[in-house]
Amino acid sequence: MDGDVLRWSQYRSMPWKNGGGTTREVAAGTVPATPASAQTADGFDWRVSVADVDAAGPFSSLLGIDRVITPVEGEGMVLTVDGASHPVGPLRPFAFSGDATTNCRLDAGPVRNMNVMTRRGLATAHVRIITVTAAQGTELTYATGETLLVMAATEGITVGAPDGHGTTLGRLDCVRHEGPGTLALRGEGTVTAIRITATR
Repeated sequence: MDGDVLRWSQYRSMPWKNGGGTTREVAAGTVPATPASAQTADGFDWRVSVADVDAAGPFSSLLGIDRVITPVEGEGMVLTVDGASHPVGPLRPFAFSGDATTNCRLDAGPVRNMNVMTRRGLATAHVRIITVTAAQGTELTYATGETLLVMAATEGITVGAPDGHGTTLGRLDCVRHEGPGTLALRGEGTVTAIRITATR
């Protein structure tokens, strides 16, 4: 299968910016021809990661970053973003600004979150939850200039070319493809599909 297969066991562990925990980096990238003036110390224009949240507390401040957070394990959480409360349920993507003052409350125990971050003005992200059934597979088409990442939220998903053999994903394994192309999902389970699009 063309593209990169990214395994949960191989994700790099990194500390949170505020030192309150750790995250596992799934993938990161830069937008082609990013001017030197726009490059930053963290070295990415977009990043996908998975973080365990075991206790209530503040989120890191990430100036100039747009975020989409999705609980992939646990019963969800409540985020307070610039004073407004937002319940975020399991497998419910929630978009917010990294510039905002954000606090997390756990009413139903720890959660594991998938985080998608994009640098404002350089890239955007769209996160979609897809249920794949054994009776009818799913095909995803992605365009030139797009990066498509598909992360398995459950076991039982195979990903590959529409006319070829697929790769079986374990829970929270991911595949990364650069457009254009078509990706076929087979089996029975749930995935998160992340589209990263350059905006410059």
